[in-house]
Amino acid sequence: MDLLWQQPRRNTLVSWPHDINQRLDILVRAAAAAGEQTSRSQILAALVATADTTPEAIAELLHTYRRLTADALTTDNERTDLPTVRAPGPTRSSI
Repeated sequence: MDLLWQQPRRNTLVSWPHDINQRLDILVRAAAAAGEQTSRSQILAALVATADTTPEAIAELLHTYRRLTADALTTDNERTDLPTVRAPGPTRSSI
């Protein structure tokens, strides 16, 4: 049986706020806390693959995101209760 997550890859350039980038790292750490070994790309792929594709649901997601205040993720991005996960490959420098 062919599995979607094992299909050929395509690189995608994503540009987003720094706090969103940190939030993705938090999601990887939360997966690790649940015993999952995963990557940022798998988290993103899982979110996209399982998202509701009805126009109303997408519009609501966008409206919710666009109403978030600049400090909306601050508390979550400072989580100390999750394990530290080192990404494979070269260390990224923070900008």
